Amino acid sequence: MTTKQSGIAVVWLKRDFRLRDHGALHQAISSHQQLVLLYVCENSLLKEPHSSERHFDFIKQSISDLNRQLIPFNTKVLALKGEVIPVLDKLHRKINVAGLYSHLETGIDLTFKRDKNVQKWCTENNIPWKEERQQGVFRGMQNRKEWIQQWSAFMNMQQFPFPQKNAFLPTNRINDLLEDFTSLNLNTKLSSLVQPGGEQNAHRYMDSFFNGRYTTYQTHISKPDLARKSCSRLSPYLALGNLSMRQVLQRTEAEKEQGKRSRGINAFESRLRWQAHFIQKFEMECRMEFESVNRGYHRLKKEVNPLFINAWEKGLTGVPMVDAAMRCLVATGYLNFRMRALVVSFFVHQLWQPWQACSAFLAQQFLDFEPGIHFPQLQMQAGETGINTLRIYNPVKNGLTHDPKGLFTKKWIPELAELPDQLVHTPWDITPFEEEMYGFRLGTNYPHPIVDIDQRRKEASDILWKMQKDPLVYQESKRILRRHTLARRKSNRSA
Repeated sequence: MTTKQSGIAVVWLKRDFRLRDHGALHQAISSHQQLVLLYVCENSLLKEPHSSERHFDFIKQSISDLNRQLIPFNTKVLALKGEVIPVLDKLHRKINVAGLYSHLETGIDLTFKRDKNVQKWCTENNIPWKEERQQGVFRGMQNRKEWIQQWSAFMNMQQFPFPQKNAFLPTNRINDLLEDFTSLNLNTKLSSLVQPGGEQNAHRYMDSFFNGRYTTYQTHISKPDLARKSCSRLSPYLALGNLSMRQVLQRTEAEKEQGKRSRGINAFESRLRWQAHFIQKFEMECRMEFESVNRGYHRLKKEVNPLFINAWEKGLTGVPMVDAAMRCLVATGYLNFRMRALVVSFFVHQLWQPWQACSAFLAQQFLDFEPGIHFPQLQMQAGETGINTLRIYNPVKNGLTHDPKGLFTKKWIPELAELPDQLVHTPWDITPFEEEMYGFRLGTNYPHPIVDIDQRRKEASDILWKMQKDPLVYQESKRILRRHTLARRKSNRSA
């Protein structure tokens, strides 16, 4: 049985599974109170359509990594199952929560509403809750006039060190507490195809990127296979907080100062800044989770076709580049940016499906699901912002350009493995003689395309270009630009 004691600070871990540059942990230690690291695997989040076992396995691996690092401090994460408020309420009765510390989460509607309820609980129980800013995102902004300066100042701040002093509730006390709660089983099945979670793995990936992989970043970023090595692969570690954005940006600047000045590093740094821009945009327009930011496109109606969606999810559309990318994503949790854009473009344009109908499935598959990137990018690819250039990807052209020998395609679609290079991306061009030669039957070994991709591309383009002239679309585009254009940039339709 546990005995109640006074003055325990609770550091609530959400999407910030690290010990270094952790503002909430630093503030809790600075309070000079004994503290406990708390994670609650929430039943409501487990059921949320954008969540998946893949995400929670990554979190469990991250907690296991923290526990290994915390062994010298004779403590571990109090990892529980349940809902946050009942857990906090019970914990308060057991140990007297003197203060709650966490990062300000830029999450989804469910987590935002949960946090408002947590604030209410803290107020009712006279418990101070200190939320630290994370990733340079500012809540309550009405425009971007000061954002770039504030963001830059935040990123240039000194990182919070992990204090080498024992301020933690000891392991035996945490074990006692576990008797009164439902503990979280941290066991996971590791896969060689999926990146493992954890702060130490994050630093290993960052080190390998700056120690050599960055040299081919710029040339291979659009290649579906080569990008797997040449891209940083840091996105899941940023999304779940194994790394802070500040750590990555400052490391990038340090590497440049040491002479690693290449187009690859510059391009990588630029993408980090754009990532921050989109997360801030989502923070200011969180309804993007459910509807297009440009209200003019609410008039755009697309009929949901379950057969199309099922074929797309399973990689059976009959369009090799799309199918290979989807199968790769489901198996590994990763696609490079171009392939992500391509599969979304195919879904919303050639299949003419609403972006909302692919949102949850993609989020479940992406190991690096980040709401602030996910929803704005879906809408941008769908051509429903009114401020971005309409881009409808040609899957055949992209296959021929970025996978000319079909290595990536054949890897994920073994049904096409025996076809010559010139047929891999257009198997519908095969002749009866070639079918006999290669032992391949279109429609049997691999499906016919479920749509005419050229015709559907033209139809989508005509509709969307016409909508850009709609007065409400135009009016909304001006509003979006006023609200989100960075102060030092000129207003234009590609902001």
